[in-house]
Amino acid sequence: MITVAVMYPAGDAFDLSYYMQTHIPLVKRLWEGMGLQNIQVLRGMPGPDGTGPVYSHLALLTFQSMDSFKAAAGQHGGEIFADIPNFTQAKPNIQFSETVA
Repeated sequence: MITVAVMYPAGDAFDLSYYMQTHIPLVKRLWEGMGLQNIQVLRGMPGPDGTGPVYSHLALLTFQSMDSFKAAAGQHGGEIFADIPNFTQAKPNIQFSETVA
């Protein structure tokens, strides 16, 4: 299993309603049959000292394998990434991780 973290930097407008009602269902519809196991959506919040979050929103996508992610992204990545301007102008940072414990 791998986790793909899609992280949207804080500071840009972010339409959470559109994201949750349209974008996330789009990702699920296109990728669930291609190895996507789970999606978790997080909203950044200030730390204990009041410092603002680095990222306003994060999506953690769990895939069966890197190969399944590559296949899914190759087939539908363009459509998914083309939808991003509909909810934010922020350019997401993406990190790939594997579970070690």
